[in-house]
Amino acid sequence: MAVFKLKINGKSREVDVDPFTPLLWVLRDHVGLVGTKFGCGIAQCGACTVHVDGKAVRSCQMPVQLIGEGEVTTIEGLSEEGDHPVQKAWLEQDVPQCGYCQAGQIMSATALLKENPNPTDEEIETAMSGNICRCGTYTRIKRAIKSAAQNQNA
Repeated sequence: MAVFKLKINGKSREVDVDPFTPLLWVLRDHVGLVGTKFGCGIAQCGACTVHVDGKAVRSCQMPVQLIGEGEVTTIEGLSEEGDHPVQKAWLEQDVPQCGYCQAGQIMSATALLKENPNPTDEEIETAMSGNICRCGTYTRIKRAIKSAAQNQNA
């Protein structure tokens, strides 16, 4: 066990965990932020996606010891009122069905738009290819990302 001082959603948090504990379980079990979901446990489905220093990472495979001074942002930290352009677009395009994968989808989409504010269809498909939606709402996801891009660039 070791004590780690983490910056999560703009707040300093201290956790006493095994250094190899995946960030996902630190967030859910030790910090109480349960918006980030467990999907596959092998970084293949994207349900556990969070940002570390603005980059989308799979928290199920990210040992807490690798975070260091990095800034972690979860779905709960994306916006206080759920009014981030991507969150708004998700609702406007009626993206979620079961909703389980949506936090990871949104976190991947926001990282994409931060890096590329006006992505093509191909760039969206490439960036989002690591996020699986068992309900198959991929067409709505792509529409929502395009809508968010237009709204944040307006």
